[in-house]
Amino acid sequence: MKAHVLQHVPFEGPGSIAGWLGERGADIGRTRLFAGDPLPDPASVDLLVVMGGPMSVNDEGRHPWLAGEKRSIREAAERGVAVLGICLGAQLIAAALGARVFPNPVKEIGWFPVRAVPAPAGSLGLPAACEAFHWHGETFDLPPGSVHLAESDACRNQAFQFGRRVIGLQFHLETTEESARGLVEHCRDELVPGPFVQGEEQLLSAPASRYREINEVMARVLSWLTGGGAAPTGA
Repeated sequence: MKAHVLQHVPFEGPGSIAGWLGERGADIGRTRLFAGDPLPDPASVDLLVVMGGPMSVNDEGRHPWLAGEKRSIREAAERGVAVLGICLGAQLIAAALGARVFPNPVKEIGWFPVRAVPAPAGSLGLPAACEAFHWHGETFDLPPGSVHLAESDACRNQAFQFGRRVIGLQFHLETTEESARGLVEHCRDELVPGPFVQGEEQLLSAPASRYREINEVMARVLSWLTGGGAAPTGA
C-alpha cells in the first residue's frame, strides 16, 4: 500500500495512523505543506490522509497552497483513491467537493461524545457513541451526494462519506497523549472558556485507555476504508 499524508503544521502529524500503516508495511510519503513540499501525483497513491491544522480552508490569501491542495484532493476522490480527512482535513475534502466551510456556532475543544446517525446500508458504521477528541472552530455543509455519518451536541456535521472511499471526520480518532500535548503547547491561546471548551488540565487528564479506545476505532475506520475489514460498529 502506498499512503501519503498531507500535513499542515509540524505539531499535527498522523498520530496512531502512522503505527497502523507501519504495521502493514505501507510505503508512507508525506507532504509538509507548511514547508513547501510538493503534492503527490494522486495516481501514485492508494490512501491519502489529510491532517488537521489551525488555519481555515478559506485562508488561500494567507496560505496559497490551499488551492492546489483542494484540487489534488478532488482529483484523488475522482480517481477512486481512498481519502481520509481529519478536522481541517475533513473541511478541505468538503470544500474540494463543493461544500461551504464556515465558523461553527461554538468552538469544540476537548473530549466530547460523538453519536452515529442512521446511514444507508453499505456506509461506514461508526460506533453508536464515542468519546472523541475535538479541536475546531469551523464546520462544513455536507458535500452534494455525500452521506451524513455522525453528530455531536456542539456540531451537527461531524462525519460524512462520499462514494465508497472518501471519509471526512471533524473529530480526532488518531490522537495520542503526545499529540494532545503538542496541540495544547502550540494552541493554548484557543482554550478560552466556553460551553464546549475544556481547560488544559481536564483536556490532558484523560486516561491512557481513552486514547486506546479512539485509536482502535481509527484502526477499524482505516481497515474499512482500505478494504481490509468491517465497519467499526463494535466500539
